[in-house]
Amino acid sequence: MSIQGRIQTKVLVVNCGSSSIKYQLLAMDEGRMLAGGLLERIGETVSVLRHRAAQGTAPLAEMRRDVVARDHREAFSHIGAALRASDMLTGAEELAGIGHRVVHGGESFSEPTLIDARVTEAIRALSSLAPLHNPANLSGIEVCREAFPDVPQVAVFDTAFHQTMPSHAYRYAVPEAWYRDHGVRRYGFHGTSHRYVAERAADRLSQPLEQLNLITLHLGNGASAAAIEKGRCIDTSMGFTPLEGLVMGTRCGDLDPAVPLFIQKSAGLSAEGVDRTLNQESGLKGLCGTNDLREVLAQELAGESKARLALELYGYRIKKYIGAYCAALETVDAVVFTGGVGENASRVRSLSCSGLERLGIALDEAANLDASREPREIGRAGFPVRVLVIPTNEELQIARETLAVVRRF
Repeated sequence: MSIQGRIQTKVLVVNCGSSSIKYQLLAMDEGRMLAGGLLERIGETVSVLRHRAAQGTAPLAEMRRDVVARDHREAFSHIGAALRASDMLTGAEELAGIGHRVVHGGESFSEPTLIDARVTEAIRALSSLAPLHNPANLSGIEVCREAFPDVPQVAVFDTAFHQTMPSHAYRYAVPEAWYRDHGVRRYGFHGTSHRYVAERAADRLSQPLEQLNLITLHLGNGASAAAIEKGRCIDTSMGFTPLEGLVMGTRCGDLDPAVPLFIQKSAGLSAEGVDRTLNQESGLKGLCGTNDLREVLAQELAGESKARLALELYGYRIKKYIGAYCAALETVDAVVFTGGVGENASRVRSLSCSGLERLGIALDEAANLDASREPREIGRAGFPVRVLVIPTNEELQIARETLAVVRRF
């Protein structure tokens, strides 16, 4: 069947890692998840499948099962069986498309793209920029194309939203040959989340996104900020890799580039050891021993000075980026918090916005303590910059972009 002839509104979203697959099946006419889950420990003796499915109006019912998944192909066979068993997907003919999260699109992709042989090879070529992610993303694409050969497949790139940055924002002050020959520049990540919450913020503010200037803060174990001018990203905190920018769960964020060279010599570490430490043992974990923000907050309440320092440093770095992006945007309509930390940690939001009244930003502390899961406003009345908390939904955004691409053909 041609793509034009498809009237289905179910979209399968796939996020494939090296040893795991996250997936969601969404009904796009209703904008809701029908089923989804996670299959992890692929390649180990026993893999684990956690699958959730809708049961009418009741909460999603969850099933956990040990399975054998020696590779991604076997993993997808278990996922397909779970979807069929829950009566959410009886066959490929029900799918309008399959959307794949792809971490790195380099300079080649600035929007979601229908996958063909050319796109597949481009993703493969970009694996040098994301060696832990793009090959795994590609595995998911290849297996899904084999399993569903007649279903359109779309790549949605984490980096695409940030491709509108001007050169003075994405270039580093390093030799031209580094950029020209090796692609050394700032790419940014979390683009799907930043785009989603920007659009939801526009809805909340009852204004077209193209007329708004926003600062969006995706705060989770990974964290990034974006400056969005009239719907286009003009700057973001993550750079050549997700290591740059804000303090994160296990990543250091901004760092003097001489530090890795110094510590490699001084501590006798290998380059691989330094890289592993900066990505997996730094951030909140390096400062106070845990990357779980809930544990850090509990330690602070218990009087732990290391936890207090970690939180103050975490919030201070966010505040610095808010200030910088206020300067980059000149005028700001709203600051938007999202991600697991941004949505749930009132303490972090308070630290991030403290002392910014002169920039037109202040919190209503009572509203900030509201633990609702709904989009909400937490800014103090009378200040020109609105402050919003908007739960992100990257899977829904990927599904929407997938359906939009499919319907263009």
